[in-house]
Amino acid sequence: MGLNVRKHYANKSKKDNVITSRRFLCSKQGHRENDKRDHLVIEPRQETRTDCSARMGIILNRSTGKYYVHEFIAEHNHILHYAECTHMLSSQRTITDVQAFEVQLANDSGLTQKNSFDFFSNQAGGRANIGFTQRDQKNYLRSRRQREMAHGEVGFLLYYFQKKTVDDPSFFYAVQLDNLEQVTNIFWADARMRFDYELFGDVITFDTTFATNKEYRPFRVFAGFNQFRGIIIFGAALLYDETIDSFLWLFETFLEAHNLKKPKTMFTDQDAAMTKAIHQVIPETRHGLCTWHLMQNGIKHLGNLMKDGSYFLSYFKKIMFEFENEEKFEVAWKEMLSTFSVEENSWLTSIYKIKEKWAKCYMKTAVTLGMRSTQLSESLNGDLKDYLKSNFDLGSFFKHFERVIDDKRYKELQAEFESREKMSKTKGQVTSSFATSWEHLHTIDI
Repeated sequence: MGLNVRKHYANKSKKDNVITSRRFLCSKQGHRENDKRDHLVIEPRQETRTDCSARMGIILNRSTGKYYVHEFIAEHNHILHYAECTHMLSSQRTITDVQAFEVQLANDSGLTQKNSFDFFSNQAGGRANIGFTQRDQKNYLRSRRQREMAHGEVGFLLYYFQKKTVDDPSFFYAVQLDNLEQVTNIFWADARMRFDYELFGDVITFDTTFATNKEYRPFRVFAGFNQFRGIIIFGAALLYDETIDSFLWLFETFLEAHNLKKPKTMFTDQDAAMTKAIHQVIPETRHGLCTWHLMQNGIKHLGNLMKDGSYFLSYFKKIMFEFENEEKFEVAWKEMLSTFSVEENSWLTSIYKIKEKWAKCYMKTAVTLGMRSTQLSESLNGDLKDYLKSNFDLGSFFKHFERVIDDKRYKELQAEFESREKMSKTKGQVTSSFATSWEHLHTIDI
């Protein structure tokens, strides 16, 4: 009829706890109580109560077991809502169990609240038929996240990892605590990650992304290539900071998770603390600099040289990737410094001192499997940014990171299917086919 209904009171039997009587009121019944702080409010809330007397009372008939109406006042002292607005009334809105499941499923799939609500609207034939509003959807998701984090970050972490361990007995995780027993660093790897590392862990990259969680913790990923040159992940970590102590704990934990197998080559970005930790924990591993991060740092420090059609960046790439002879590399490096007048640039001086970690002529003896190219880091960073947002709480972060893993593994499955479904045509096969066709045509001509 265009009004909100509010429950007033309910009487219950002390014998069987059955409601014996109840009264329902118009939501505009009564008046808002005066607040002593009203004179301090600059923009007071609008009034919603009009002391409407409309109500209905029901009583239980014990002999029949049914309720009957014993009081009913239908007159209102305010304007009723249009029928088209009925679905906006709070007493008419509810999220059913099925709808709650669909809302959660859409959220876990990465749909925005607006997109998922539009989908529910089209599915139901209009917003008026859904049964709840977009604000109800937002409140439901917020309440669910609050319940998941009811025991705090540590409680959620323990519950999440324990559940993963039950589902996957080979799931490995480690949590480092400080002297106040607060969680600092977290590392985890499931059974598939550990198995993949056993097969493809000779060359890895230790990559970093932007702050992909609400706590703005550095997020690090150990990754590599599979047999299809697709990206696979060997483990992930949320760090409290990027100090030597954190990296020492992380690398030792990583080796423990993978039965102390050490990679032959490891690519990272230019982090001094990380470099020291690598030399302490895995000194046998060849340490190389990821060329993608190196180029990003070059753009950051030498952006003024890349304006107005300058070819400095292409020249720098040529020095990095093309020279296999050390003498030619040295000549080209000096020529670049003089051409662009950057002999005194501190960043170029610093990377020249560690040229054996990034220049092709010095890295040709290292086992790289082609990982020096920018393909892996660019692709991995792009995929993580597609799925992970910086405003995620810990619960949302783990759920969406699982989506990243599932996507990578499905791509590997697709590549496996393609490899069994199709075969590349070799030159010998093309020549043989051409010869057969030519012989057939020649016979026809004769």
